[in-house]
Amino acid sequence: MKSNYLLFLILAMVTVTSCIPIKKLTYLQENEEQQDSIVSIRKMQEPYRLQVNDLLSIRLKALDQEAIGIFNPVGDAILNATSEEQLYNDGFVVDIHGNIRMPTLGEVAVLGLTVVEVREKIEKALLEGYIRESAKLFVTVKLAGIRYTINGEIGSPGSNIILRDELTIMEAIANSGDIAITGDRANVVIVRQYPIGQKVHHIDLTTIDAMKSPYYFVQPNDLILINPLPQKSWGTGITGIQSFTTIISIVTILFTTVLLFTRL
Repeated sequence: MKSNYLLFLILAMVTVTSCIPIKKLTYLQENEEQQDSIVSIRKMQEPYRLQVNDLLSIRLKALDQEAIGIFNPVGDAILNATSEEQLYNDGFVVDIHGNIRMPTLGEVAVLGLTVVEVREKIEKALLEGYIRESAKLFVTVKLAGIRYTINGEIGSPGSNIILRDELTIMEAIANSGDIAITGDRANVVIVRQYPIGQKVHHIDLTTIDAMKSPYYFVQPNDLILINPLPQKSWGTGITGIQSFTTIISIVTILFTTVLLFTRL
């Protein structure tokens, strides 16, 4: 009789520990005492500073179109390019020395600058030596999308490029098919590029405080890793039904084996 109680206790413990609790699957949870709270996502998002391998889209406009024709791609199809391939061909990549190479201007140092600072630098250089002020020069500098790579327990792993100026990690995950039920939402790893190298950061997406994290917004060339929960490697099932079915199967096999040996 005692052995039956012991077996039942072991089964209950294994079933409970092998299941994934709802708190590990729910995003951006608030404290229990909070209802309809307003969360300050950020006081001020720091402007992104360009890194090696960033891709820039630079366009020039002026009253004198001939003066700026060399800077812009030829043809409406190319000028209005939106595909990744066209952006790659027509954009300006920050090389390993932190420069972009532009017609007439040659090598332009942009590493560590914001897109606004790059725009001002290009405008100043062109107005000082190549284009008259009366031409009413207008320069547009943008990041040619935000490229990130996401791997691990995610619906659609791989590299993506989003044609926007800002992207949150929640949007990046949703764009990649959401985290699988076996993914660890409480410890999402972000490998981020800096001028001195790469750094590893962590963010807990199960708490509302994630929206205040400096890593809530994706930066170009981020690597997002979704590691598996321990339940995936245990093999006892993910949901309560799966765990219960697995354990019943194991107990049935053990019980049958014991009966066979006792009858021999």
